[in-house]
Amino acid sequence: MHRVKLDHVDRSILADLQSDGRMTNVELAKRAGISAPPCLRRVRALEEAGFIKGYHAEVDALALGYHVTVFAHVGLNSQAETDLKAFEALVREWPEVRECHMLAGETDFLLKIVAHDWDHYQQFLTNNLTAAPNVAHVKSALGIRTAKMEPGVPIERLETAP
Repeated sequence: MHRVKLDHVDRSILADLQSDGRMTNVELAKRAGISAPPCLRRVRALEEAGFIKGYHAEVDALALGYHVTVFAHVGLNSQAETDLKAFEALVREWPEVRECHMLAGETDFLLKIVAHDWDHYQQFLTNNLTAAPNVAHVKSALGIRTAKMEPGVPIERLETAP
């Protein structure tokens, strides 16, 4: 089943799962105002339609020894589609790179990179990033603190029809 238009129940399910992916189906159904079996069918339909891509645990980077977050602005020598795709494929191989965004403008890619410490990042920068084919320049911005980190997207909850 591929839904195109989401109703208020679907939006409620998506919003609740996005904020707590471990919520039981019974609690999810209660919040959505439906019983558990149709709620589970809707969740499966939302998964099949691609609205729900997966479920993840939020892991504490500091607890695992990742004390440095760097945002690297990467410029490439060539912006030909094959070169862009080659860079993206290479980035996918580096576990330190947690996000990779292609941008319009002066910077070709913005990478979010985690490292144990500044030396670890500098080694990654030297041995991997600046040594990669087609990389022209890298400008690093050290993250100081995070004021907001909200996964997902804003989901409008529609009012139920009277």
